[in-house]
Amino acid sequence: MNEYLQSNRELWNTQTRVHVKSKFYDVEGFKRGENRLDAVVREGVGDVRGKSLLHLQCHFGLDTLCWARLGARVTGADFSDEAIKAASGLAQQVGLAASFVCANIYDLPNALSDEFDIVFTSHGVLTWLPDLNAWARVIAHFLKPGGFFFIAEGHPFACVFDDENQNDLRVRYSYFHSDKPDKFEVHGSYADRAADIHGIEYAWTHSIGDVINALIAAGLRIEELREYAFNAWQMLPLMEQDAEGWWRLPARLPQIPLMFSLKARK
Repeated sequence: MNEYLQSNRELWNTQTRVHVKSKFYDVEGFKRGENRLDAVVREGVGDVRGKSLLHLQCHFGLDTLCWARLGARVTGADFSDEAIKAASGLAQQVGLAASFVCANIYDLPNALSDEFDIVFTSHGVLTWLPDLNAWARVIAHFLKPGGFFFIAEGHPFACVFDDENQNDLRVRYSYFHSDKPDKFEVHGSYADRAADIHGIEYAWTHSIGDVINALIAAGLRIEELREYAFNAWQMLPLMEQDAEGWWRLPARLPQIPLMFSLKARK
């Protein structure tokens, strides 16, 4: 693991200890039976009863266990040992069968030997990956013939705008990928802005073309690509939350794609 990924893993280990207690993730609500999977994800993946599902970059397993409640046989993978420890503990607390593996996503084929009906990932995952072609090969490796991959994620186009500007849309970041990541000083967390978390985050940009072409190169067939004028989290300070919990740009601004979902089959 290189210095970039090591720094990111240390940051996620710290964040996990905050996230499991945060209002944002509402673990107590989950324990009471609430399912936190959003409508785009639920509709895109569909019925999972009796199917095997691999959740990549699963964090501390909350969404993974939501799929288990819906009848899937689930495995979650993440590079944060603190997250995997928390995920395994949460599964035990609520009595759900689930397997969790701690591994860098690129090393996962060396740590896990199964094949799956579904490979799933969502919301805030791509920016942590330096190499999408290798990522797509890992997805293809774990899919059974006829199985599918599904992702819901913040739209790369929306990621070019200044994430500190409160008034309008101003281009700040490149849309196109660079091997050298952007470096950010982190204070707090998206789940708790006031949390005592400090670290360095390294992030990579990937265009929609990068995502699609990586999956095609890995032998997958793109079945569907959808774009949405809302997102599951507040990417930009000027975004407003609607009655359904989605984050949108104010009506006074031109509407742009803020989230996408994609389904590809092996």
